[in-house]
Amino acid sequence: MARPRRLRYKLMLGLGLVVGSILLLVAGTLFGIRAYTTTVRTTEIKMIELELVSSLVEILKGPDQPTNPITEATEFEQSLQSVETKLEEFRKINDSTIALGLDPDGGDLERGLVGQLEGHLKKLHDAIKNRPQDDEAEVTVPVRLKKHVKPHYDEARRCTEHLRLAVIDDIQTGIKQSNRVIGRTIWVVRIATFWAIVLTLTLLFYFRVWMFQPIRQLQAGISRVHGGDFEHPIKLESGDELQELADEFNAMTARLGATYADLARQVNERSRQLVRSERMVSVGFLAAGVAHEINNPLASILFCSEALERRLQDVLDEMNGAPAGSHSGPAEAEVLTRYLKMIQQEALRCKEITHKLLDFSRTGEKKRDATDLGALVRGVIEVASLLPNCRAKNISFEPKEYIVAQVNSQDLKSVILNMIVNALDSMDEGGRLSITLRTVGDQAELAFTDTGCGMTADVLENIFEPFFTRSRTGKGTGLGLFISHQIIDQHGGTIQAASQGPGFGSTFTVNVPLHDSGTGNAESGSNPEPVMLPFPGAKAA
Repeated sequence: MARPRRLRYKLMLGLGLVVGSILLLVAGTLFGIRAYTTTVRTTEIKMIELELVSSLVEILKGPDQPTNPITEATEFEQSLQSVETKLEEFRKINDSTIALGLDPDGGDLERGLVGQLEGHLKKLHDAIKNRPQDDEAEVTVPVRLKKHVKPHYDEARRCTEHLRLAVIDDIQTGIKQSNRVIGRTIWVVRIATFWAIVLTLTLLFYFRVWMFQPIRQLQAGISRVHGGDFEHPIKLESGDELQELADEFNAMTARLGATYADLARQVNERSRQLVRSERMVSVGFLAAGVAHEINNPLASILFCSEALERRLQDVLDEMNGAPAGSHSGPAEAEVLTRYLKMIQQEALRCKEITHKLLDFSRTGEKKRDATDLGALVRGVIEVASLLPNCRAKNISFEPKEYIVAQVNSQDLKSVILNMIVNALDSMDEGGRLSITLRTVGDQAELAFTDTGCGMTADVLENIFEPFFTRSRTGKGTGLGLFISHQIIDQHGGTIQAASQGPGFGSTFTVNVPLHDSGTGNAESGSNPEPVMLPFPGAKAA
């Protein structure tokens, strides 16, 4: 795994390059300033030295007009003492210049010339003190030009001239060196400036790639989430903290989207449950009204048929004793008896239906007992195997374990029978229905998987709505799955339908708690749950 390029490392790299460029630029500038300052100081000191050396030259040069011969020697001695004083002052200044490193040649030439000049001045002193008696030709000649003084005087002047030229040469050399240093400094500053410009542009580009674009993408992703779009994650490949932030934001967005979808699903489910409850109330009121109104006529029909049978008993006995072939013979008596019995049976059947309708409209919790779910399913399968639509179709039951749950066995039997009948109606000959039973947590799970016609997404969405049916037989009322849903909901369980589409079969999953919680569903508690035969239909075509 590649090591992540941390954002702080990128920033430190950029900062280091910027600081390096600034230091290079400052160093070049300071180097040039130092060279200029050194040149100025060297020139100032050398100008002082040049002034002293020039004064030496002027002093040794002497007056242009001849002076008093009597005092000339004394004046010349005083001039030599002044030269020595100036020379000592020059020596101190030159030593200071050398100590400060401001002398271009290190002061070797000046020291040599100063030493020579001191030697010649000493010789001049000795020549003046030990001069011989002047002859007539030299009486009017200045002391410095006398033949025993002039050689030493010329050497002294030559040394002072050389010393002045050496100081001038130092000044020129210092200026040349300073110009070279300043020239190099200018090039360094130019290169540093160019490098700083290129570096700035490069860093701006990379900062745009490293920071500005990722921040804009993060801002755009946050705006999308604010607008309710959870399907477009932020894609960053920067390999730094911003990418980690984007990954964490994507994970948070995914969790938020899942939570939002689950809340939407719950709201949709609760809305559907509310609609079902309202429809259930309406159906309950309708069933109670219909049952109440039909019961009275049915009772009258039943009573009248029974009274009619009693009153016709003597007539029927006479008809049974009549000779064969007459219109009032035993055959006619049998027909009358059969029709009266039929009227009574159908009236009783209608009364049973109205009783079920009254049960449907009656509120209250049903009694729940410990029930062996495996035995319950086997009993329903045994009944369903006798149905006409079970011919040439296979039903397999595979319980994973022995499961006992607190349920209303009659209601749950109605649900199981409804699931099986719907599956059988949806399959052609050779179809197979697989039923499994297992525990999932603290619930029992019944799964009904068929190889029938399957369901579309629209059918799946409305499959548990009342009066919604897509039965292939065309006989469904659309109440079977609705009532099954209400029964399971009252038990505190769930029932779900799934299908990959038409032609791929369907799976209904029923979950009921193993233990009675003691409280029914609040919504279904106000809606009665009947014990009734399944309503065929409500299955996708």
